[in-house]
Amino acid sequence: MTSERTRQRMIDRLRVRGIGDERVLMAMAQVPRHLFVDEALAHRAYEDDSLPIKFGQTISQPFVVARMTEEVIKHNHPVKVLELGTGSGYQAAVLAQLIDQVFSIERIDKLTRIARRRFIKLGYRNLRCKTGDGFDGWPSEALFDIIICTAAPEQVPYKLLEQLEIGGKMILPVGDKKQQKLIAIVKEKNGYHEELLGEVFFVPLLEGVVR
Repeated sequence: MTSERTRQRMIDRLRVRGIGDERVLMAMAQVPRHLFVDEALAHRAYEDDSLPIKFGQTISQPFVVARMTEEVIKHNHPVKVLELGTGSGYQAAVLAQLIDQVFSIERIDKLTRIARRRFIKLGYRNLRCKTGDGFDGWPSEALFDIIICTAAPEQVPYKLLEQLEIGGKMILPVGDKKQQKLIAIVKEKNGYHEELLGEVFFVPLLEGVVR
């Protein structure tokens, strides 16, 4: 269930669904997704499905992780990326294969601790995580080239654009429990422009911290 062949089948499915960036596919192949899910669900780790993790959260389906990662590295090689919604840590781990510095924020402290142990065990030295309110971002580490959100606010948190470099991009799902869209917002000198990437479904991005 965790064999190289099983992992390769996941990569083959991603190709069929349109993921064409070999850098992303290689990163996805290198991250052991079965270590980011509950042990009882490890046999399903390489299916193209989102799966429940602790505290009512989910690990995103591989296609969505790959699609968002493609968007992160679409036009250049970002050096510094902020992720909002660490969850299991899987998306951050995939990004860490490709990005020099990855910072990740999780509002549920117990999830932060679990993810941090995984990162240490797997040797990700370019990945830092902390417990915090994602709507606040990480001001002490700004500015970022990319902000990626793996949970859905109901409205775009435009204030976070202040923590982006000019030319930087925020990639996030926006909407409620019934309908969400994935968008990319590029920060420009005199404003920003948005691009619709498709329809998705994520757990909500909530304010506050849970200790």
